[in-house]
Amino acid sequence: MKNPGIYTRIYRVVKRIPKGRVATYGQVASLAGTAGHARQVGYALHSLPEGTEIPWHRVVNAKGMISSRSEPASEEKQRLLLEAERICLNEEKKLRFNRSRWHPGAKKTGLKNPMAIEPVCFSD
Repeated sequence: MKNPGIYTRIYRVVKRIPKGRVATYGQVASLAGTAGHARQVGYALHSLPEGTEIPWHRVVNAKGMISSRSEPASEEKQRLLLEAERICLNEEKKLRFNRSRWHPGAKKTGLKNPMAIEPVCFSD
């Protein structure tokens, strides 16, 4: 691990992302006190061991897309994990930020079942 202090702060932020929501690498970096260092978030998440409980799959790029990786199978794994939380990607492989972006500190919508408005994902 290159910088355990920064990585620990990044992991704490990622653990706070609720199920059914996503954050961007830049958003996580800012919340971890390392604004402008989105790549550091990517490095930290890449260093996680297989089977970690940290929900790494809830972090996407600023375009609302799953970032390319050296291991292409991990992109598919991330898509499946997001879909299991009812976070769907469209035909351009983008997700809908207006439905799934995490806003820490924001008040709840007041809906009895906010997941009822989320789309059902269908695989190709």
